[in-house]
Amino acid sequence: MGKFLESEKTTQIQFKNNSPYFSAPARLEGVYRDKPRSFCVPSDLAEENLVPEIRESALSHFSKYDIKWHSGQNGKPSNHLCSSQVCCVNFLFPFADKPNELAQVFRLVYPEIEKMLPVENGQYVSFEWIGQENYLGEKVSRSGQRSRGANCTSTDSIVMFERKDKKRQIVLIEWKYTESYPSDFLKIAKSGTDRTEIYRHLFEKDDCLIDKDILPSFDSLFYEPFYQFMRQQFLASEMEKAHELGADIVSVLHISPAHNDDFRKVTSPELEKLGESATSIWKKLVKNEGRFISVSIEKLFGSLSETQLPEMKSWVKYIHARYQWVREQ
Repeated sequence: MGKFLESEKTTQIQFKNNSPYFSAPARLEGVYRDKPRSFCVPSDLAEENLVPEIRESALSHFSKYDIKWHSGQNGKPSNHLCSSQVCCVNFLFPFADKPNELAQVFRLVYPEIEKMLPVENGQYVSFEWIGQENYLGEKVSRSGQRSRGANCTSTDSIVMFERKDKKRQIVLIEWKYTESYPSDFLKIAKSGTDRTEIYRHLFEKDDCLIDKDILPSFDSLFYEPFYQFMRQQFLASEMEKAHELGADIVSVLHISPAHNDDFRKVTSPELEKLGESATSIWKKLVKNEGRFISVSIEKLFGSLSETQLPEMKSWVKYIHARYQWVREQ
């Protein structure tokens, strides 16, 4: 278990017990993986894990599009205060109806933004995007349906904008919070399925974005988070070819706390020689510059203030109180 996760558990317990954002019943221990945990809220009050002003609208959006809450119950988010998905929703969902403020944030990474474009239901941010088609050829349920956020490749969030050159760009967002990964080889699933055979047809394409000249082997990608990076990059590439939502360009943006040193570990033995962190290695492996960018949460959100976002003062106050490290760049 990572050091950052352990420290965040302590911080989140203090936030739950001392901040004004939780009801008295929500301050009690919640059950997670069959044990009472002080870093969780009771499952029936899990909506209090979200920023107050988005609790109703976020639940409604996830329900309308059948988006799965990770470790959630009864249509509510995870009750774990260190949930990565909850963290992502807390940072991004408040911008779903605020295109100007959203552009202000993302211009730090994409200065070519002219204006943000709605993605889904008139909203400028959505979640657990899997693509409009099964581009990766992944196994589907007997009903033929895929679930957003479960059992197939998805990205935590999606935004879209028109660039100054009038091209339309989609950004698939992968959000990390307290994650760390062991060096487990994931080539063979518990079911016995060889995962390399699922994605080999994409890897062997002539226009594959992965630089095979420096990649030691295809097998070297089947360690987290590289396995996830690979699938999301394939998804972005296939969406771009299909011009999904009218997009000319589809890229991947990785967002994580700079404070989480545990995530930097290079888990794939063969890839260790390519760099000092998972994100720096993946950036080197993606041939097209700009198709994969990694940025810290601190850089993207740390300098935001109530003055800069006057219509989002309560959100800024909440974020600074709950995720205190965001301001420490």
